[in-house]
Amino acid sequence: MTAKFIVIEGLEGAGKSTAIAVCQAYLQHKQVEFINVREPGGTPVAEALRHIVKQAHEEQITGETELLIMYAARSQLVANVIKPAIDKGTWVLGDRHDLSSQAYQGGGRGIEQSKLSFLADMVLKGLKPDLTIYLDIDPAVGLARAKGRGELDRIEQEALGFFERTRERYLALAEHDPSIQTVDANKAMPEVHAAITTVLDTFFESLK
Repeated sequence: MTAKFIVIEGLEGAGKSTAIAVCQAYLQHKQVEFINVREPGGTPVAEALRHIVKQAHEEQITGETELLIMYAARSQLVANVIKPAIDKGTWVLGDRHDLSSQAYQGGGRGIEQSKLSFLADMVLKGLKPDLTIYLDIDPAVGLARAKGRGELDRIEQEALGFFERTRERYLALAEHDPSIQTVDANKAMPEVHAAITTVLDTFFESLK
C-alpha cells in the first residue's frame, strides 16, 4: 500500500492531542509504519521558528510575518521529513498542516488567498494530505479548555473574533474538499473518538 499522509486539524482546545493518540493506536492496530510530525516544528530549524511565532514579543509580529514563518517552518518539515518518509513508504501522521495557515492566517488574519496560494504552491509542490480530520468546536468552548491547560501562547491569546473567523474558514474549506472530514468536537470525548475511528474505517475501506 502506498504511504499516506493523515493530518489532524482544529482550533485550540478541540482535542487534537487525544485525537492523534486515537489515530496512533488505530495505525498500530493496522500494523502501519508511521511517523508523527507537528506544525510549526518537526526539525531543528522549524522548532526554532515555532518558538518565535508562539512566544509573546515586545515587538508586534505582523500577520504577514506570521504567515511567512509558518511557511518557512513547513518548508523545512516537508522537504526534510514528510516527503522523504512518504517516498520510502512510511505513513505520516501530522498535528496541523497547510489547512491551518489557510484558516488561521487566511481566515483569522484576513490575508488574501492569492498570497496563501503562492506560498503553498512554492512550499508544498503538490503535496496534499490524503485525509484531514478537522475537529470542529465552538471557539468559546475551545478557548475555555485551552485556558484550563495553563498559560496561553501568543496566538491563543487572540480575541474570540479571531477564532470565530478561523473556524468559519475551516468549515468553508472542509465543505468543498472531500478529503477533509469534519468531526464534532463539542461532544463527549468517547463520542469524538468513536467518530474519528469511523472516519479512519471509511478511509481504509476506500484504499482496498
